[in-house]
Amino acid sequence: MIITTWKKMAFCLACTSLLAFSVRETYLVPATAQADTTRIISRLEVLDIKTGKRKVIYEAQRHFEAPNWSADGKFFILNSEGFLYRLPIDTPQLVRIDTDFANHVNNDHGISPDGERLAISHNDGEQATADNSTIYTLPIEGGKLIQITPNAPSYWHGWSPDGQTLSYTARREDNYDIYTIATDGSTSESRLTVAEGLDDGPDYSPNGQYIYFNSERSGTMEIWRMKSDGNEQQQITNDAYQNWFPHPSPDGKWIVFLSYQPEVPSGSHPANKQVMLRLLPADGKGKPRVLARLLGGQGTINVPSWSPDSRQVAFVSYEVE
Repeated sequence: MIITTWKKMAFCLACTSLLAFSVRETYLVPATAQADTTRIISRLEVLDIKTGKRKVIYEAQRHFEAPNWSADGKFFILNSEGFLYRLPIDTPQLVRIDTDFANHVNNDHGISPDGERLAISHNDGEQATADNSTIYTLPIEGGKLIQITPNAPSYWHGWSPDGQTLSYTARREDNYDIYTIATDGSTSESRLTVAEGLDDGPDYSPNGQYIYFNSERSGTMEIWRMKSDGNEQQQITNDAYQNWFPHPSPDGKWIVFLSYQPEVPSGSHPANKQVMLRLLPADGKGKPRVLARLLGGQGTINVPSWSPDSRQVAFVSYEVE
């Protein structure tokens, strides 16, 4: 989700490159640079949750974000500079997807359970600000957009396993909460949370019974879980870190999430920070395990990115010079 203008990157370097598979297990340390001279390198990586090994799938001197892993495991969907791209794993090169009039697609997008459609969040209007983000769906190969949410801002985050409902974060009445709506836009949106402060990142469990999300209602940003109708809201992390974007694994055993250091404000998820990817049993019991440390944050793992077999997670890390 993007809720303030400083959270939207503005790097537009055009050069892309292909990278052979490799393993990286350490932080990327950025050099200090002024905004007008910054060079960013984005890396799409996959991580084996059992071994901790990281493999670079694609690297480019441009800013890209938020990989979705296809249900057949053969490609990723990601956004870059306002557009949506397909990245085949066997020939990793960005292929732009036709998104109709949408030319300010942000990093809240995902693939339907049947693999046939995409949900995107697009910053509508001439100003194309995050405050104008609206949810649309379209065929996965690209094509005509169908508007789903009548009100903005709305930021997509989850697709119910039966394909009938979308979960998203929206600002209504000056507060950010979790909402759901029918995937064809035929029903009014339903509000599931009412807590003061930011609720964000709602993603369905694979059995459809739960929605995982992050909330700052306790004073820090923590991971929560609730029934898919909004009942039984339960906090499942409670530590010194600011925890964002929980994603349940397809086998229902785990959630992976992003953790900022404690000094990052609870209601923000900035780019280019030292962050961790952590793993926790889906029932919230136990201590989170650190999977990776990297430079990232905004754009790293905003959306569902598990491999179909639940063995790997895809994410984006960054290097700034």
